[in-house]
Amino acid sequence: MTSETTVAFVSLGCVKNLVDSEKMLGQLAEAGCAFTNDESDADVIVVNTCGFLAASRTEALDCIGEAVAQKTTGRCKRVVVAGCLVQRDKETLLDEIDGVDALVGVHNRDDIVRAVLADSETRDRSVDLFLGDYHPHVQLDFTRLRLTPRHYAYLRISEGCNQKCTFCTIPAIRGPMHCKPPNVVLDEARELVSDGAVELHLIGQDTTSYGEEFNDDYDLARLLRDLNGVDGVEWIRLMYVYPSVLTDAMIDAIAGCEHLVKYIDIPLQHINDRVLKAMHRRVTRRQTEELLAKLRDRIPGVSIRTTLIAGFPGETDTEFEELLEFVQAFRFDALGVFPFSAEPDTPAGRMANRIPETVVQDRIHTLMTTQQGVAFASADEMIGRTLRVLVDEVSSDGEAQGRHAGQAPMVDSITYIDDETVTSGAFIDARCTGRRDYDLIAVPTRPSLRVLS
Repeated sequence: MTSETTVAFVSLGCVKNLVDSEKMLGQLAEAGCAFTNDESDADVIVVNTCGFLAASRTEALDCIGEAVAQKTTGRCKRVVVAGCLVQRDKETLLDEIDGVDALVGVHNRDDIVRAVLADSETRDRSVDLFLGDYHPHVQLDFTRLRLTPRHYAYLRISEGCNQKCTFCTIPAIRGPMHCKPPNVVLDEARELVSDGAVELHLIGQDTTSYGEEFNDDYDLARLLRDLNGVDGVEWIRLMYVYPSVLTDAMIDAIAGCEHLVKYIDIPLQHINDRVLKAMHRRVTRRQTEELLAKLRDRIPGVSIRTTLIAGFPGETDTEFEELLEFVQAFRFDALGVFPFSAEPDTPAGRMANRIPETVVQDRIHTLMTTQQGVAFASADEMIGRTLRVLVDEVSSDGEAQGRHAGQAPMVDSITYIDDETVTSGAFIDARCTGRRDYDLIAVPTRPSLRVLS
């Protein structure tokens, strides 16, 4: 392969994987590669995989199979598979699918150029392997070719996780937690802002444990305050909060920092004490309820999103009813439910008393139906309020879509803007006039505050 290689890039999985994809795309662009959305017109196809759950593994294998098929029907000469599934399964992945030319694990992300530009026809080995072991050095995310709209970006502050929840494969794939030094996080934030981002989403497997490996007491609260001072950033959104390590200082920082939107993504997974203990969540129902009450008391107007797991091994009808009643009572602003996935090599994956799939799906449906009623009622309460909205896109027919501070991209509802003159990337004040199911409808009350050139 030469530096004029044309690459089609498929990015799967979560936003943490998206950052990896953006970094790899940046490295390939610096190496002189061109990009195409048409796999049939690519010299090389890269699939950056997710391996977190069985469903994501199936999706990845399907995408890899489609990419390999292009080697016989298109101009593709090389298929490179990267990411979490590679790190999880390593060479055994090759037993399931033929035609892959290189494997790049998550700890070898920076080898992507070598993997793409290698010449398959001159290699002695049929598959190039970039599968180094975990190392404690943080991979930097500067100079990314971003896949998000210009006006918002994901800023990863840490990698890996030390929590060891019994259902989770992340520590086995990504390794123990390690954090970017504060100066690196701040420099990356400034780079993203200089590239046009006005909203930064702070991500990591467990953002609240940021700084636990440092020796100078620098923690998430201090990082939030420092990021709040970055020139040009308007909104900072905190994702993936772990409940047992969300401190008073962090809550005060969220409440007091001007640019920290009053929004917290806090995956709780369950509320029953026995199930929480079996999940190794390091928190009780009482502690969870005290924390949630504290958040609403000390951060007025805060929006709280959570995710839950239905059908954890041994979850009884009574324990599920406890969870359902909790959802009804607390009235989360947004909520997602995942079915338990029995992942190999996790403690929960080896647990007995599996819940039948039909029961799991019924429980998911019941939880989401209950949450739907909560969400619809909350949306109705928004009617008549004036919201600050960040416009995400304007369709060809003039309808705009955006988000207020309580809405994160891709996971939450949206706000439709009934005005064809608004511009993507602009902040506007808009009055909510109605809703479409979960989504809001709003009309601007005055011209946009900022338009990106």
